[in-house]
Parts: sequence; C-alpha cells; structure tokens
Amino acid sequence: MTYLDRDGVRLYYETHGSGTPLILTHGYSSTSEMWQGQIDVLARDGYRVVVWDMRGHGKSSYPDEQSLYSEEHTVADMAAILDEVSGLGSSAIVGGLSLGGYMSLAFYRLHPTRVKALLIIDTGPGFKNDAAREAWNRTARETGARFDGDGLSLTQDMSPERSRVTHRNAKGLAMAARGMLAQRNAAVIESLPRIKAPALVVVGGDDTPFLAASEYMAKKIPGAKKVVVPKAGHAVNIDQPLLFNDAVRAFLRSLGGSGGMAKL
Repeated sequence: MTYLDRDGVRLYYETHGSGTPLILTHGYSSTSEMWQGQIDVLARDGYRVVVWDMRGHGKSSYPDEQSLYSEEHTVADMAAILDEVSGLGSSAIVGGLSLGGYMSLAFYRLHPTRVKALLIIDTGPGFKNDAAREAWNRTARETGARFDGDGLSLTQDMSPERSRVTHRNAKGLAMAARGMLAQRNAAVIESLPRIKAPALVVVGGDDTPFLAASEYMAKKIPGAKKVVVPKAGHAVNIDQPLLFNDAVRAFLRSLGGSGGMAKL
C-alpha cells in the first residue's frame, strides 16, 4: 500500500499502468475501491491511472480536527499526489464522481494548466443562489450528524459506490460532510464558462437529482460533451460499467489517441 504524508495526514493512493496520468477521485463516503471496473481498462489503453482515498475516507487518515477537512485541503491533496506520481507541476486528465467531480472542477479553477481534460461524472457544480446553497449545506450537516449518531451502518442502504466500500470509522465521514461536502461560495459554478480543457460530462439516466446539473454544465463549459447512460443511477460506472467505459474511452480517443494524448 502506498501513502503520501501531508502534514501528518496520510493519503492512500494507487497507480496502475503507464502513460498520460489520469487521476480519478471518488464521491463522498465512497473510496478508491469504486473505480475497480475502470482501472485495468484505462491502464491497458495507455494511461497511468491514479486513484486515491480522500481524507476521512477508506485507507487514508481520519484527522481529529474539523478544520482539516475542506475543499482547499482536498484540491491541495490532489495536487500533491500528482506531484508525487508524475513530478512537480505535472498535468493529468482529472476526473471524479459526485463530490469527486466537483473537486475536479475546483482543481481546474486553481490549476488550469495542470488539467489536460476533465471527466465530470454524476456531479453538481455548486450553487449561485445563496438559499439553494444553504439548503444543500443543511443536508450536508444533517448527513454528518447521522454518521455521528448511526456510524458506518448508514452506508449499507446507500448507492453502490458507497455501500460496497470499506471505511475504518464514521468520524471522518461526519467531518468530511461538514467540511468538504458543504460549500462556501459560488466560485466553482461561476468558473465553468472559463474552462478551456476538453470536458466530458457523464450522468446516469436514472440519476434524477443530477440530470439538470449535468445539462447545465454541458452548456456552460465551452465545447463540453455530454453522455447520458441509460439504466444507471448515481453510481453510473458501477451500474453500467461497459457503457460508461465505452463513453470515457471514446472521449479520450477523440483527444489525440490512446494514452499518448499527442495533440494536448
């Protein structure tokens, strides 16, 4: 097992294959385990696939201080892992599901030159409206409180990317809900029209809460492509792995060939 130490917080990560780096970030209360159906496929196509566990999740550390869980920490963790794997300031294809997709957009906002392309999967871009953001944050706080009260048993009835993975305790998930799932401003959603990297937006056809958000992102990100995968919910890569993999591979091929990304 491979870890990167970030000021005492140990981040678990894996690398598979060689070629253009491609980092995938899991959703809230999931782990890097959710990408098992994609790792070998993309590695065989000539990508160096990097998956990792966010702080408070999976095999990574579960810090005791609430202040150590934030969007800023998560984006910095992603940058540090890419530095470690591919060299200081290296670029990669950056993608993720749900919270992982949002963090990928946040990563682009701060590090646009480090992003060759974006994979935005079953994701929302945040909120321009303060009232809508507060409603989301209220739900995030309630989720944190439920993990505090009910523990890891809460994941058993969740979507597959959460119910099938392993965490060490619920404390980190509770703090991650309050510090990473909750949002502070409209910076990410307002940044969408300024994205210059090629982008693929993927959403499960049955993932009703994220259909409108996916359409919004596809329209706001210049040149973005959108794929709706039928008979798939929020865990589109798990519900329909073959269709999902085909969509991602076709998008990546359109950028300049398998693995080499020669045109980028």
